[in-house]
Amino acid sequence: MKQILLLAVFLATASLPLSAQSHKREIKQFQKKLNHSYADPSTSPLPPEKVNGFDGLPFFPVDERYRVTAKFLKLPEKALYTFQTSDNRLRDYERYAVATFTLHGQEYQLTLYKSTAKVITPGYENSLFLPFTDQSNGKDTYGGGRYMDVEIPEGDTIVLDFNRAYNPYCAYSDRYSCPIPPRENDLPLAIEAGVKYGK
Repeated sequence: MKQILLLAVFLATASLPLSAQSHKREIKQFQKKLNHSYADPSTSPLPPEKVNGFDGLPFFPVDERYRVTAKFLKLPEKALYTFQTSDNRLRDYERYAVATFTLHGQEYQLTLYKSTAKVITPGYENSLFLPFTDQSNGKDTYGGGRYMDVEIPEGDTIVLDFNRAYNPYCAYSDRYSCPIPPRENDLPLAIEAGVKYGK
């Protein structure tokens, strides 16, 4: 019986297009790395007493529909946007670009931001910050919204993969100061992809 089940799983996987298989492997690797960082006391945002019993973050099933190619429009003038944060501080980012994409047959826009910090973590020099809210917040996902990190593209399109959406650290501890997603990045639909919320 076990062999039959394994064969069924293999055939189901083999029938998927290669791109779908590659995407699923890529996201599973992302989830593995994220879980590893949460399980490591030196990098985890979890309180010490919760790191010991940590056995993985809850994720939505990987869904290729939430990997979209968006039109990437670099904003012509450098404009600062001041984020309110979870602990009532202020943090400045550059309002860098707008991404326009279609999801479930509807067109949406999200604004991408670039850090203005003088010191940026090595490897993140070309990274853009995408904070957003959606109708899953407060139900299946963290009430304060979620984040994504994307790279500045070379052309006029950018891939937004909501399977990589993660919770801000302040979802797990009040030790952190987290930017609150702006109203312009509030999506009027539920994004059922990425990290769910579970303390």
